[in-house]
Amino acid sequence: MATRKLLLLPGDGIGPEAMAEVKKLIGMMNADFNAGFETEEGLVGGSAYDAHGQSISDADMAKALAADATLFGAVGGPKWDGVPYEVRPEAGLLRLRKEMELFANLRPAICYPALAASSSLKPDVVEGLDILIVRELTGGVYFGEPKEIIDLGNGQKRGIDTQVYDTFEIERISGVAFELARTRSNKVCSMEKHNVMKSGVLWKEVVAQTHKAKYSDVELTHMLADAGGMQLVRWPKQFDVIVTDNLFGDMLSDVAAMLTGSLGMLPSASLGAPDAKTGTRRALYEPVHGSAPDISGKGIANPIAMIASFAMCLRYSFNMVEEADRLEKAIAAVLDDGLRTRDIMSDGATEVGTGAMGDAVLAKYRALS
Repeated sequence: MATRKLLLLPGDGIGPEAMAEVKKLIGMMNADFNAGFETEEGLVGGSAYDAHGQSISDADMAKALAADATLFGAVGGPKWDGVPYEVRPEAGLLRLRKEMELFANLRPAICYPALAASSSLKPDVVEGLDILIVRELTGGVYFGEPKEIIDLGNGQKRGIDTQVYDTFEIERISGVAFELARTRSNKVCSMEKHNVMKSGVLWKEVVAQTHKAKYSDVELTHMLADAGGMQLVRWPKQFDVIVTDNLFGDMLSDVAAMLTGSLGMLPSASLGAPDAKTGTRRALYEPVHGSAPDISGKGIANPIAMIASFAMCLRYSFNMVEEADRLEKAIAAVLDDGLRTRDIMSDGATEVGTGAMGDAVLAKYRALS
């Protein structure tokens, strides 16, 4: 059986603690089910800066480019607040995204029934919620040129960011959204601001053309991004897959994340284009939560987002769909049993630490197998 090459980049803060629980799972899957995972580890973020003076070394970058998939923990913390901008911890993640050409960011917003009461919205609005936001990750206003601050004299300055999209960028991200919708409820809502932005006019036009050419079996709707934000809070279950640009995707995915009750619960995937010969994609999987330095080393971090990111890895990089489904069911079953880490603790539940939560998911996965 072919080996499955995984690079693990635990990073900073709670990253290594959460990653340790995934390592247990990988070990169990290799031992009990002959899964064939081969893992390497590297440094990223502040830990890489401490070791190499840069946020990811060339050697570890090469490992990421050679791996079948990369699992990423979290980066940053007050310890590195004073380092130069170009080697700040977050620059390691940006370099990974850029050099791996990861243009499609997938952010699921899933509300497990056991956690519906933890959301700031009414339980009936969020219970059973399952949305996937597909965000374009390498274009738009974050990367467009010119990007500068100009001194105009007389104490005045001008800040400039440029929103730029080309046809091919919109075609490929909408293609990913339509393909994923076919595996779900077959609905895509595209969000932009064509009423005030020329890039939005092009976005809507190209999404519609791509839909007509290849994906007319999928239901497509369009919505202005600000209205989309309002509808996400009003009645989020109307959506299945949302596709949007880099800026709006950044904001809308954070809104969707908080519908579920805890940022500590949510995974993400960033995918590249399929290789012309093999059809495989470069991919990076990471929890949405940050490095949480205030709780680092205390053994109380929630590892579920990291474990769920590994489930996305099984699904999208290795086509291990049954295993991914089983792992997601194991997470839901552990929550149904009333186990909670501190961030999702509620009355009547049992508080457990990082390791105990990881062990419980592992045991439930084994039982479901």
